[in-house]
Formats: sequence, C-alpha cells, structure tokens
Amino acid sequence: MARPKPATRPRKTLAVTGGIGAGKSEALKAFGRGGAAVCSSDEIVHRLIAADPDVHRALEERFGTTDRAGIAGVVFHDPAELAWLEGLLHPRVRREYLAWLERLDAGVDVAAIEIPLLYETGGETLFDAVVVVTAPEETRRARAGERVAERSGRFIPDDEKVRLARYSYVNDGSLEDLEAFVGHVLDELRR
Repeated sequence: MARPKPATRPRKTLAVTGGIGAGKSEALKAFGRGGAAVCSSDEIVHRLIAADPDVHRALEERFGTTDRAGIAGVVFHDPAELAWLEGLLHPRVRREYLAWLERLDAGVDVAAIEIPLLYETGGETLFDAVVVVTAPEETRRARAGERVAERSGRFIPDDEKVRLARYSYVNDGSLEDLEAFVGHVLDELRR
C-alpha cells in the first residue's frame, strides 16, 4: 500500500545508508550542496542524548552516564545492552526525521536523510528511494579505525543493501566523483 503524501511533503524522499566509514555523511553533505534538504540521524541521536530529558534520564539510570563514548564501550560488547539502547533511540529518531520531513517548505523537491541502520530497522519503506554508500574495507578502516570491526557484524552486508537499493555508490574516489554521482541521482529524482 502506497503511503499518502501530505501537501507539505517534499516531492521525493531519499534515505542515505551504508556501513561505518563508507562516507554516508560526506554523501549527505553532497546532496545538500546539490540543493536537497538534508537531515542526519546521527545528529538527531546527539541532540536526543544532550537535550531530551527522558533519554537523558534513561541513560543515566541504565549506564550511570550520558557520555557517548562510555555508553559505546558497553553496548558494542553486549548485545542485550545494544538492543536496549536501540529500543530507546530508534523510535525517537524516526519520529524526529518524519516530523522534520513534515515541516519542510512545500517548495523542497528532494529531502535526503542519513540513516545508518535503515534496512536493519525496516525504514526503507518510508522513502521514495535509497542510496547505499559503500567503500572497500581498507578505506573504511582508514576512515573509522577499529569501529569498523566492532560494529560491522550487526549490519546487513553491503552487497545485500546494494541489491535492495535503487542507487549505490562505491566511495573510493574523489570528492568530484561523489559530487557527479549525487548530481546524477538528483537529476533522476527531479524528473
């Protein structure tokens, strides 16, 4: 069943996803430079941890801190704690980015949202198209260090995401290459 689009909804909604160190954030910036409205789930998480009193209280009660590095040190080694954290944050993040979409000016023709765990949370059905950003393992390690090994096991493999997505990009070239890819995607979406 197709989801109805309110009059204030952007004409096209795009999710940008991919693994750690693949370059999702840089791709999102490129979409912004190309004229799309952009939103980052990571930025929403940072804001929720810093400013949402319910999230702040829940983290303090569970972990004794709201320090992201301290919490990461626990959750990425304990699947039950990670599941709890994701259960706390993911519904709130989804509500935030959907509310953001609804607030956008009616003249916005493309809105892009970076969502690292898009397929893992079933969020792909909320968007008109998905871009998967990938990169070779050595490139991802150079960008993100050991976090790649720590966190990659819980993600759907890149080749599966690429198969499911409308667009994919191997982010191992220049910024100009990325800009050209993003321009192509935006041109197609604006047709």
